[in-house]
Amino acid sequence: MIVGMLLRWAVNVAALWVAAAALDGVRYEDFGTLVLAAAVFGMVNFAIRPLVTILSIPLIILTLGIAYFFVNLLMLILTEALVSGFEIDGFWTAVGATIIVWLVNAVLGALPGSVEPRPSRSRGT
Repeated sequence: MIVGMLLRWAVNVAALWVAAAALDGVRYEDFGTLVLAAAVFGMVNFAIRPLVTILSIPLIILTLGIAYFFVNLLMLILTEALVSGFEIDGFWTAVGATIIVWLVNAVLGALPGSVEPRPSRSRGT
């Protein structure tokens, strides 16, 4: 479990770094700020995203899932608001950063060994 959390945190660091490298409007003061932003982003996704997703289910269904993108966008904007020194300039830059973060997470999450295996629970044979 700890290894999985650290791996997700490292992937978030990489994703936010790629977004900052690719977009002029995404900035961070130093590497420590980037690491903190990735930790906050992970905590926001763990604690707040499920609640926002549940509240958004009717809209997500109505828009055939497109509204779920805006839930992810909101989590990135919330991270920017909580972390001093991590900045995103404007809505469209945040949209681009959300797409980049999603892509990096998808690519790195698909690599072999990136997901911590869960122990099997067999009930006697």
